[in-house]
Amino acid sequence: MRDERSVDIYGLMETSRIGERLKGYIMDCVRFHTFPAAGLILGVFMVDLALEKLGAKPGDRLYAVSESPKCLPDAVQVITHCTYGNHRLRVIDTGRFSIALNRFSEGSTAPGVRVFIDAKKVAAYPTLYAWYTNDYNGGADGKALLEEILRAGRSVLSWEYVNVRFTPKEKWRSVKCPSCGEMVPENRLENGVCRACGSMAYYEREMKASGQLLN
Repeated sequence: MRDERSVDIYGLMETSRIGERLKGYIMDCVRFHTFPAAGLILGVFMVDLALEKLGAKPGDRLYAVSESPKCLPDAVQVITHCTYGNHRLRVIDTGRFSIALNRFSEGSTAPGVRVFIDAKKVAAYPTLYAWYTNDYNGGADGKALLEEILRAGRSVLSWEYVNVRFTPKEKWRSVKCPSCGEMVPENRLENGVCRACGSMAYYEREMKASGQLLN
């Protein structure tokens, strides 16, 4: 069974002769993510390549897109400091394992670099290919998978220059949801109520008193 949680990633990096910069990135990302997930380690190589091709470095004012919500966003956040909270990371779930980085732009597009796993290149690494294609019949364990990722490094990646599209910030005013009584942006209402009272409801309120109920 594949499980990366118990793998000594530092030992594997030493054996694979990973450079100090990447080693530091990987350890920082693992601490944040809490374990050395395969997608996270691949993400480190992807972010490092994107930074190089963009001519940027961690700490620059950058913006990022992750095309997967799994593992990859954490590598982007830790290394580039583009986070969901500071509005410099967008997760657009296309199903592809890819990222894009760009610098700040005043317009509606910004020149950037997109990095992705190349299906033709990854085929040279059977264990990694089985993970990438979601084929678990091979029965590879977590250590074997991570060893292959560290050995492959950038060799399974491709990149391209792109113009990243984005939507300028909208002006909005706050209104009270008639259902729950909480304040929300007016442009987030749907059918007259906030999304938490509509299509994005994710909890049911307990009947017993819980803080200050509004209705």
